[in-house]
Amino acid sequence: MCGIVGILGEHEVAPIILDALKRLEYRGYDSAGIATLHEGTLGRRRATGKLINLSDLLVEDPIRGKSGIGHTRWATHGAATVVNAHPHRTARVAVVHNGIIENFRALRQGLEEKGAVFETETDTETVAHLTEMGLRDGKTPLDAVKETLAQLEGAFALCFLFEGEEDLMIAARRGSPLAIGYGTGEMYVGSDALALAPLTHRISYLEEGDFAVLSRTSVQVYDADGAPVEREIRYVQAENSFAEKGNHKHFMAKEMHEQPSVMAYALNNYTTPDGLKVEISGVDLDFTRYDRVTMVACGTAYLAAHVAKYWFEQVARLPVEIEVASEFRYREPPIAPRTLAVFISQSGETADTLAALRYCRDKAETILSIINVPTSTIARESDHALPIFAGVEIGVASTKAFTCQLTVLAAVTLLAARQRGEIDSDREAELLAQLGTVPGAMVDALALEPQISSICWDLSKASDILFLGRGAMYPLALEGALKLKEISYIHAEGYASGELKHGPIALIDETVPVVVMAPTDALFEKSVSNMQEVMARGGKVLLISDAEGLASASDGIWKSLRMPKVDPFVAPILYALPAQLLAYHTATTKGTDVDQPRNLAKSVTVE
Repeated sequence: MCGIVGILGEHEVAPIILDALKRLEYRGYDSAGIATLHEGTLGRRRATGKLINLSDLLVEDPIRGKSGIGHTRWATHGAATVVNAHPHRTARVAVVHNGIIENFRALRQGLEEKGAVFETETDTETVAHLTEMGLRDGKTPLDAVKETLAQLEGAFALCFLFEGEEDLMIAARRGSPLAIGYGTGEMYVGSDALALAPLTHRISYLEEGDFAVLSRTSVQVYDADGAPVEREIRYVQAENSFAEKGNHKHFMAKEMHEQPSVMAYALNNYTTPDGLKVEISGVDLDFTRYDRVTMVACGTAYLAAHVAKYWFEQVARLPVEIEVASEFRYREPPIAPRTLAVFISQSGETADTLAALRYCRDKAETILSIINVPTSTIARESDHALPIFAGVEIGVASTKAFTCQLTVLAAVTLLAARQRGEIDSDREAELLAQLGTVPGAMVDALALEPQISSICWDLSKASDILFLGRGAMYPLALEGALKLKEISYIHAEGYASGELKHGPIALIDETVPVVVMAPTDALFEKSVSNMQEVMARGGKVLLISDAEGLASASDGIWKSLRMPKVDPFVAPILYALPAQLLAYHTATTKGTDVDQPRNLAKSVTVE
């Protein structure tokens, strides 16, 4: 969510921080700001809305300094106003914050009783005043910060600047991620390695409870107990292509069109060179040790787990429970022995998913994560971490990460099925061959874009849209509805087709388009029966199926999309594309902000 950048540099930092903040736009934000030190004096500029507004302000009213902190804010406490924008400051302290200070009201009351005057509605201003009080009591900046951190409850990543301290920055994390970048005569702090990619490839990650004292030539990290510790410096080669949309209007469009190549790359990383067998290098997963699987995730990643539930149970004959992370962690469910706990997260920093992982750590037999960022907190705290190889995904609405998650989950399913004796080597090779056909089929599905764009002129006028699917296409119906809601702001719901008569059919009339995702499989005829029920009540059906399905169910259909014919096992991966394209073109028709939809964040690092 909120993005943080800090620089102790050799050059004017405001433009450098602004550029780094642009790399964090994908996290979601509604205001931004920068604070710098110039000749020992703190200065600050803040603006609401997009970073271009802050950029314009910096042109009109420049800010100097070679030490600085920057922030993109996703509002929690207090509206998106200039006053509530970060950095927050007092006379001698400026601070930026990602997270939520849960006890800030009690702290604020105590500070006000001591004479502190608050300007904002935010929880973060409390941090600045606590540190300021420590300085007034004669404490050093480090001791003042340590005293402040000891009083905070909740999740945070924090970065501090101090009046008169040109060569000092203090950073701390509890719950929210924070990275330290190492330069030559410069030092950096960032919410993730992507923000720091143009500045350095030498990165270390603060662990839970760490705080760090930075100068331009050194970093000293302390653990939660205040003991000095060393954190491994890693060489991180972040992708630079993320900043370019190429010939596409939006990052989401670019990322949708990357799916054939990134899926093929992901699959190649999980198979033997001859493509006949699943092979996961460096990971010792033995599915004969597990009696069940618990999968935990949020949002689109949860829907990837939902698809995988069908695969694991039908192909590997292994029971799977799927859980929404935010509910799982507070329900505190019992974890049976011989349980594999799987956590799925694009960023690897999702707060609820990480908390659920920590709950399972001493209870599950094995912790496995499926992530897009191998250096993320979730990856580091897992027994095994499987990268999905999607590359940097900037669009808030996940596209290529979803299909790559499905690809890796499909490969793991086949590994489990073989190890448990549910399939033989011939069947494994056959299903891997089917997975290998999907990238080519994706190219054909993307070629439907002009037709989809035309259909979306009509969809964009609807107030409500339903998505229906059966079997493993039910999670795809949920995903299609989620995508449409996220970026077009049209109310949409996904249902299992068989549930239509148990309530949703009451919504059907001629104004409600119904998208039916139905490849020809064992459940196709039942899907046709559900479509007939919709059409009998005046509903407009958009059928997404293959040529065989369209030929047998064409009477009375409002619109149709002909998909390539694929094996039912891999159909959920392929059918994600028309769901994405429908959402994208409906949104662009309405003129909404596709890459950064209102109120949403790419990396949800707070509850």
